[in-house]
Amino acid sequence: MSISILHYNNTTINTIMSKQDYPLSKNLKKLREQKGLSQDRLAKLADIANNTIIKIEQGENKNPTLDTLKKLAEALGVSVDDLIK
Repeated sequence: MSISILHYNNTTINTIMSKQDYPLSKNLKKLREQKGLSQDRLAKLADIANNTIIKIEQGENKNPTLDTLKKLAEALGVSVDDLIK
């Protein structure tokens, strides 16, 4: 879990985001499930480690390499932009 501190109109607002709230985490899982793919099957299609997908979806890996993002996007039939936004 991460805690963000936002400042709005001279008021400090603490927000709590779970690791799964990051756009890449949510988008990867959503797109994978829309395609009916398991994490293991997507890993094989993208030629990356299954553990990489697990960590991205759980928000533990927030900065995968560009190569990993390209492989995932290609395996899912989407652009890297669609994957990360």
